[in-house]
Amino acid sequence: MNYLKVSIGIFFALAASRFIPHPPNFTSLIALSFYVPALLGRRFIPSLIFSFLLTDLVIGFHNTLFFTWGSVLLIGIISNIFKKNLGLRLIGAITGVLIFFIVTNFGVWCTGLYGYNFEGFIICYSLAIPFLGNTLVSTIIFSALIEILLSIMKLMKTRIYN
Repeated sequence: MNYLKVSIGIFFALAASRFIPHPPNFTSLIALSFYVPALLGRRFIPSLIFSFLLTDLVIGFHNTLFFTWGSVLLIGIISNIFKKNLGLRLIGAITGVLIFFIVTNFGVWCTGLYGYNFEGFIICYSLAIPFLGNTLVSTIIFSALIEILLSIMKLMKTRIYN
């Protein structure tokens, strides 16, 4: 596979889900952050981060950007642990949702918006729960789409060689 072609594909998949109107946190972000390194290798993590950089240039930068990108990096790094079979991949994608939730909301709390105390910490994470729901549902949907495409590709490959 050509690295540049795959990287461009990653960018378009991510950009499409970020630019098309959608509910908050309902994108392919976590599914791609998990599946791209799990299926194609960690060498594609820079392509993911660069795709986020390009789309963030259009959407706009924010003060928790490095927490978002950091969670993407962490999800990509751990994806190898879960790639063995369908069940583990789905657990891995959901683990990615939890990593994203914990890391990015820690970044929000670090901005001081809710106060630098335990109460502010709890408020920050409590107010983020509806976004967690959207992230979870979108990750399950996009993960299912990726798994379906993966199954179709495997089926087509076996038909070609048989």
